[in-house]
Amino acid sequence: MPSGLAALLDDVAALAKLAAASVDDVGAAAARASAKAAGVVVDDTAVTPRYLNGVLAKREIPIVRRIAIGSLRNKLLIILPVALVLSEFLPWLLTPILMLGGFYLCFEGAEKLWEKVAHHEMANAEPAAIEGPEAEKKVVSGAIRTDLILSAEIMVIALNDVADEGLLTRALVLVVVAVLVTALVYGVVALIVKMDDIGLHLTQRDSPRVQRIGHALVRAMPKVLAALSLIGMIAMLWVGGHILLVGADELGWHGPYGLVHHLEVAVHDATGAVGGVLGWLVNTLGSALVGLVVGAVAVAVVETIRRRRSAGHPAH
Repeated sequence: MPSGLAALLDDVAALAKLAAASVDDVGAAAARASAKAAGVVVDDTAVTPRYLNGVLAKREIPIVRRIAIGSLRNKLLIILPVALVLSEFLPWLLTPILMLGGFYLCFEGAEKLWEKVAHHEMANAEPAAIEGPEAEKKVVSGAIRTDLILSAEIMVIALNDVADEGLLTRALVLVVVAVLVTALVYGVVALIVKMDDIGLHLTQRDSPRVQRIGHALVRAMPKVLAALSLIGMIAMLWVGGHILLVGADELGWHGPYGLVHHLEVAVHDATGAVGGVLGWLVNTLGSALVGLVVGAVAVAVVETIRRRRSAGHPAH
């Protein structure tokens, strides 16, 4: 009996070690996959605060919470099952789907750049004074629809990084990525939208030093939001262009990615200790330029179609 008990305890210990190793593997895979999706995460974080323009201060956090819950539902109830089914039965579709998402990111990034250059706002980005349940519902629905596209891109990027793992591991990794990314994005969004309120609160304190900090926060918030918008635009062009380059290479068109990779290696080898950083910058710049060119063509086509439709169907 003692020997049997010892053997049983050994088996339990081995199973525990195996389970711990599996958890470590899932955690490491989730971390790698989340890092690959970082560019889209940045954009998601930059885009969401725009939907809170005109929202009463006391309703900002409840609305962010509702959008976050909708985002998690998007990831876990819609995107994850579809992505797993495709990866299991039609894995060859992942690269084209990923490239479609990359194309959309290029278009969005180029359109935002066009807005800044042309000094006009997109029709669907108009801020409004938001009061009442119906207005809030409309804001939340619009934000969740936008999140669905960005979340799909994040999840497919993550899935692509663990495509060779087993089905269970893929599912667990995507669940971890979904929860972590949602918590990160909407935690940061909540902090951003309340930062000016925190600053205003600090300006009312007795300490002159604390008041200065409060005034600095209030003055800084417009600049922070502008910087986030710029970072999000660059991130979309970079991530979208890189997805298109890698996807084209995987589908057999090796020239574009080969050129960027050759330049990256050349800079890496020629610049010594900082070669890794400079090589990465070359790859990033090349990806962003590809994203800009593809996105600019897409924007030009869309604008041409819009103008022709407007000319052919004048408003009554």
